[in-house]
Amino acid sequence: MIESLPRREREIFEVLCGLEEGTAAAVRAALNDPPSNSAVRTLLGRLVAKGLIVHRTVDQAYIYSPAPVAASVAETAMQRMVRTFFDGSVANAATALLGMAPELKDEELDALQRLIDEARERG
Repeated sequence: MIESLPRREREIFEVLCGLEEGTAAAVRAALNDPPSNSAVRTLLGRLVAKGLIVHRTVDQAYIYSPAPVAASVAETAMQRMVRTFFDGSVANAATALLGMAPELKDEELDALQRLIDEARERG
């Protein structure tokens, strides 16, 4: 669904996913070449209407965050990336991603090892 979004809506959605939550001002500040405040608020409203983001009110300010559906959107995007750039190979994609990380925390390495062990058990 993200691919079908207009460029600015997609950009705002991606920024908000990176922030995890934020006000319209925070989203605007994170954008390259941001549109006006009112344009950002309008685009956020469109994303709310499409069910991609949600908001709550804190001290008279809207705090926006990705809707739970964002996790499935991320998974779909990853599947498409693996198919497109890594010839369908999850191992090649994982190797490329690991090569981007200058250093991994012990808990990240442990989580990766658990996933590798589980994959071996599944055959």
